[in-house]
Amino acid sequence: MAKPGKLPKLPVQQLVILSLCRLADPISFTSVFPYLPEMIESFNVPKNEVGRWAGITSAVFSLSQAVTGIFWGRASDRFGRKPVILAGIICVMCSGLLFGFSQSLAMAIVARSLAGASNGNVGILRTTVAELVPQKELQPRAFSVMPLMWTIGSIFGPGGALANPATRYPRVFGTAFFRKFPYALPNLAASLFFLVGLMAGTLFLKESLETKKHRRDYGRIVGKTIMRAIGKQKKRKHRLEDNEQSAPMLKHRRISLASTMNDQEDFRPARKPVRQEPPSYREVFSRQSSINLLTYTLLALHSVAYDQLLPVFMHHPSQPNRPSDPGVHLPFIFSGGFGVDSDRIGIIFTIYGVAGTIIQFVIFPPLARHYGVLNSLKVVTIVFPLVYLATPFTALILHALTQQIVLFLIMLVKCFASIFAFLASPF
Repeated sequence: MAKPGKLPKLPVQQLVILSLCRLADPISFTSVFPYLPEMIESFNVPKNEVGRWAGITSAVFSLSQAVTGIFWGRASDRFGRKPVILAGIICVMCSGLLFGFSQSLAMAIVARSLAGASNGNVGILRTTVAELVPQKELQPRAFSVMPLMWTIGSIFGPGGALANPATRYPRVFGTAFFRKFPYALPNLAASLFFLVGLMAGTLFLKESLETKKHRRDYGRIVGKTIMRAIGKQKKRKHRLEDNEQSAPMLKHRRISLASTMNDQEDFRPARKPVRQEPPSYREVFSRQSSINLLTYTLLALHSVAYDQLLPVFMHHPSQPNRPSDPGVHLPFIFSGGFGVDSDRIGIIFTIYGVAGTIIQFVIFPPLARHYGVLNSLKVVTIVFPLVYLATPFTALILHALTQQIVLFLIMLVKCFASIFAFLASPF
């Protein structure tokens, strides 16, 4: 609690650690987008069925995540936020590796389902932020970190350039291993981000659940030992000198004693936890929260569906001789896509993520302040159908580069609308 007359401060270190843990979710979700159609084809699936199976493979992730989300939340209430967050990271990393080493369509679908079922950290991380930052005036800044990590994860997540490396980079990856497992490398690369989050969370993340925060945390004990070994004593000395300059000399011993006690907080005996009853479902699903939940559900439904179908559309072969094809009856009867590979799709999605970062931090704040978040949500709700209607007609453009430029401009409009909608929505 902040001292009287002193403004409360954000726990920056803990928010950074939570951000590293949060990276697991967007990377796990978006990393397969660029190469998923190509991977489905490698399982000898007919081209006209690639879209259907790519949609099923993507859908089982979200479905499993929705089914198990409440159970992960209940587990964090019982065992604590930190152990459940770390367990989720480990499970998602292992299921991602299983997906990368899949040798059949069934194995890929099962692995993707396991990834979704173990990816229940989204709500837990937001709850942890609320518990670490109880001050209402600081919570908007603290909660803005989570959407930022989604945007960053969508930049590093798309792994199209790393898919099938034995063919693309034969001098470096032309081994029997990568020929047998052509989609293992993107997931091996993604696992490095998981390991960083896992190590940071284990060594430095504090438990925020009131009934569990006083138990001994051996991970943080090891983390503090490491920090002391690499120079924490020097930092403590500088901090002590600053305190000596700003406080009376008679308080020196009191400050030193308090510092020593803070360093040994993880060695205190565990206090008896206070039993807290969880809220009832009637309290959780009130009228207003149900409306908010429905709004967010519909928003996620069409926005995520578009992002998942777009790589399938871009990878689908283009329709040759479209102007003279008797099967084409404009404006609504035509087929074909762009016929681009996963490498190009990954690059487009990476640039898409960079643009999202700029929109989120440069364009959204002043417009939201000027027009209000609710008005912004109403406007972008009209923009979404226009984007979805215009996208398939880009396949009618004959020049390949012009096709991709026009589609990317439409993607930017959709990115603009998504960022405004998700940040303006109540969840």
